[in-house]
Amino acid sequence: MAGDIRPIARESTAAIIARQLREAITSGVLEPGQQLGEAELAARFQVSRGPLREAMQRLVSEGLLRSERHRGLFVIELDPGDVYDIYATRAAIEHAAAVRIIRSHHTDAVAALEAAVEGIREAAERDEPRALSDADFRFHEVLVHESGSRRLSRVARTLFIETRMCLAALQHHYPDPASRVEEHAAIVEAIRHGDEAAAQSRIEAHMEDAVSRLAPGTSLRSGAAPTLSEGGMDIPG
Repeated sequence: MAGDIRPIARESTAAIIARQLREAITSGVLEPGQQLGEAELAARFQVSRGPLREAMQRLVSEGLLRSERHRGLFVIELDPGDVYDIYATRAAIEHAAAVRIIRSHHTDAVAALEAAVEGIREAAERDEPRALSDADFRFHEVLVHESGSRRLSRVARTLFIETRMCLAALQHHYPDPASRVEEHAAIVEAIRHGDEAAAQSRIEAHMEDAVSRLAPGTSLRSGAAPTLSEGGMDIPG
């Protein structure tokens, strides 16, 4: 029995603040480019500035906040080059995950992905943008997780933080939520039929669609990332 008893994990105050700020940033509650006032946040969290500063530095190291000398901390803004990098990398990771699932004939993985698509469909039918973004995110988490690759999961974990910011923006860009359901269902269909080429094509098409909506004029198919001078990601205020 002693071997089954483990210490209780306790989150520090800084970790709790970092988690809440991370969720606010990735969900769009704290908007790209928004300045974070230390005094205001300390009052809202009802904490001293010590743990708040530690939490904010964690988010700086994660790339969600940027520090400007003599000005303070700001939520990052994703430019077209960032969007390109995020989705190009995700396309490679998720294609590799799909191939692993297909080659392992992992029927449980297909069932988990079908359940994830159903979650997207239910959120779309309820017309709840935030729930739709959450369900969309969950699908891609499931796809990578069900590959069984610890390395793919580890790489995707960091990338998914920025992905949440993109998904929060995408909720403003899909005129018909049903199209979001169809894109994910098509990926699962290819995996279910063991068609690696179709899985790759549909994953790439899904990523391309997101990039074209978030950064008009940018394309994964062009083979070249846009320059930083081309402006920021198209996120409504």
